[in-house]
Amino acid sequence: MNATIGRLLLTRLVAAILTLWFVATVVFVITNLLPGDVAQELLGQSATPEAVAGLRKALGLDLPPWQRYLEWLWNMVRGDAGRSLVNGSPVAALIGSRLGNSLILAGITALVAVPLALVLGITAAVYRGSVYDRIVGAGTVLAVSVPEFLVASAAVLVFAVQLRWVPALSQLGRLDGVLDVIRTFALPVLTLTFVIVAQMARMTRAALVDVLSSSYIEMARLKGAGQARIVVWHALPNAIGPIANAIAFSLSFLLGGVIIVETIFNYPGIAKLMVDGVSTRDLPLVQACAMLFCGAYLLLVTMADIAAILANPRLRHR
Repeated sequence: MNATIGRLLLTRLVAAILTLWFVATVVFVITNLLPGDVAQELLGQSATPEAVAGLRKALGLDLPPWQRYLEWLWNMVRGDAGRSLVNGSPVAALIGSRLGNSLILAGITALVAVPLALVLGITAAVYRGSVYDRIVGAGTVLAVSVPEFLVASAAVLVFAVQLRWVPALSQLGRLDGVLDVIRTFALPVLTLTFVIVAQMARMTRAALVDVLSSSYIEMARLKGAGQARIVVWHALPNAIGPIANAIAFSLSFLLGGVIIVETIFNYPGIAKLMVDGVSTRDLPLVQACAMLFCGAYLLLVTMADIAAILANPRLRHR
């Protein structure tokens, strides 16, 4: 690895750390601006002002905002997300009990969406200008324009209410066999895949079209190389950077879309836990979940940037 690549990688990592610190500050400020008093919510409307003040002191909510921010930030750096204000359980334990469920949903969605999107994007780029390309383009634009909650509602109406193929809610109980797994994950995965495939396919097509228009691709055609060889051996290796960015951007969108999907289908994941935390004003839980989503997003984007840098032949051979 030469000095140029090392300097660029270091710059990306420093930028990611600074961005994460900025996001942490924004998360802390926004969560503390949520309406309602946590102590009042826990004790109920009939609680006396003295009881509310005592609970606020016990929870550390009477401290100045800057002091609470510094303590919270230091604890997050040490990996201590604190304790839930609602039940006193460690936030890390609450998140750990749901993290696996969210990872399973995201993993299944990625296994379905990424190959499908790459096939659609690559074939549309290869046959650009054809009827197939126009159909894929129109379909992806339509899919991107439809919000997730509408896709989820339509999927429930068609497949759960009308056809009764799958249940309307995704409850993770005892899964006996592949059929139970399909029935449980079908609607959430279908909803998430619908939009992710559209975005990723469009970005993949744009990246590959740009590469296929290059002069070295034209030279390969003049030398008699076949279409498959041109795409696999010449175009795709030089489009790894943009395609990696497309995958990272689409998977990061999955982090936001999963909040809506887990809520609609009552799926017991991190996003549903975060929504429940907002409703109960459980600030440590909401802050930890928000930082988890933001950290995952930054990790995906940073990995895509690093892949783009390492895949750039002009930087590799400088």
